[in-house]
Amino acid sequence: MSVNVIEPKVARSLSNLAPNPLFLRDEELTRGIELLDAAYRSLIAEPDRQLASRGLGRNHRWLLYLVGRHPGTTMVELLSRTQLSKQTMSRLLGELSAKGLIGRRANARDRRQRLLELTDAGRELEQVLNGRLRRRLARAYRGAGADAVAGHHQVLLGLVGDGAQRPGEVD
Repeated sequence: MSVNVIEPKVARSLSNLAPNPLFLRDEELTRGIELLDAAYRSLIAEPDRQLASRGLGRNHRWLLYLVGRHPGTTMVELLSRTQLSKQTMSRLLGELSAKGLIGRRANARDRRQRLLELTDAGRELEQVLNGRLRRRLARAYRGAGADAVAGHHQVLLGLVGDGAQRPGEVD
């Protein structure tokens, strides 16, 4: 059976087929790349529209998520969790603060540090943006089952681990 991996309709129609035992062949790997890309674009499309209507972008969403997940975090801690430059981080946090989405308070132990937390409006926006993503993942996970989800997480962790090229390595 020949599979056209370029057309998403074909990829969606094959979602319930048994795994190909030749999963390391170029056509299967290419199909995986295309499915990852299509899934990402599909997941992020609605949050992107909501952010754009507020004059915000994907990095703003990511910072809202991280600050919401780690209230009381500092800018230095955020920098270690992202690949953003200090300048970019400072600009994004300033924009979020100006829109009333992130608050900064002095650290009681070290007055030089500013602890970041979401405001009520920030929590509400984070829930709107990421709540839908969570619900979509939950629906897909339910449909796939626990073993498939564990396998999916294993693949994603393998990809994350490969993200940083080690010195002397060549792609």
